[in-house]
Amino acid sequence: MELSRPLVVLDLETTGTWIEKDKIIEVGMIRCEPDGTEKVYEQRVNPGMPIPAEAAQITGISDKDVKDEPSFRQIVKEVLAFMEGADLAGFNLERFDLPLLARECSEAGGKFEWRQRTVYDAQKVYHLNEKRDLTAAYQFYCSQDLIDAHSALADVKATLSVLDAQVKKYGEGEQRLESLGRFEYKQRDDFYDKDRKIRWWNGELYMMFGKYARRTPLKEVARSDRGYLGWILKQNFSDEVKELMEMALEGHFPVQETGTQEQK
Repeated sequence: MELSRPLVVLDLETTGTWIEKDKIIEVGMIRCEPDGTEKVYEQRVNPGMPIPAEAAQITGISDKDVKDEPSFRQIVKEVLAFMEGADLAGFNLERFDLPLLARECSEAGGKFEWRQRTVYDAQKVYHLNEKRDLTAAYQFYCSQDLIDAHSALADVKATLSVLDAQVKKYGEGEQRLESLGRFEYKQRDDFYDKDRKIRWWNGELYMMFGKYARRTPLKEVARSDRGYLGWILKQNFSDEVKELMEMALEGHFPVQETGTQEQK
């Protein structure tokens, strides 16, 4: 791959996926120069908050791994210097890593204006150029072209063939369809309600609307501004949100535990 300008490929590991609040726990970067030379930057970061169990499981980085590492404020200047004058690249970069990094830099007293740079997002290129539909799955697993795609019966027959091939490929010697059950993936939902008006972060609930949006935990609002919760009860919010507000006014708050919600 020939370069006409320096390129920094970067990735962040973080405490979660909320761009406005979650923290960096590791920065990894490779700087590629047009002459072919490369420099590597790798640094773990103490986020100044507990690392959620889900994040620790995904990243392999726990609280004890970062307790003696610098804060992002302590490394922001070297991070920005490493990226100086370079184009940027990564995977899902524009939707997550870059806006979160920009926010962290700002909070640490730095300035990172990534929108003024050329960005190469490998995920965007991949999704635009490679199909991920039934036709692609049929070709991948069955090595056949799907004729009459989007004809209901043709799609059903192709799906059955794909499932059969997946059992043979991933069943670990079993020929039972149930062997695919172990691939069920339940992603933790960071939102409390189906309308995504209330969000979990660091074990607390935050409203995503109104004057306290993204700033103040619901528990604190319930203590300092009960009238605001009363106002919500009179507005056009879902029953789910209103029930939560009623609970909060009574001093009861759900507790997030390993992706589930339990009331205490």
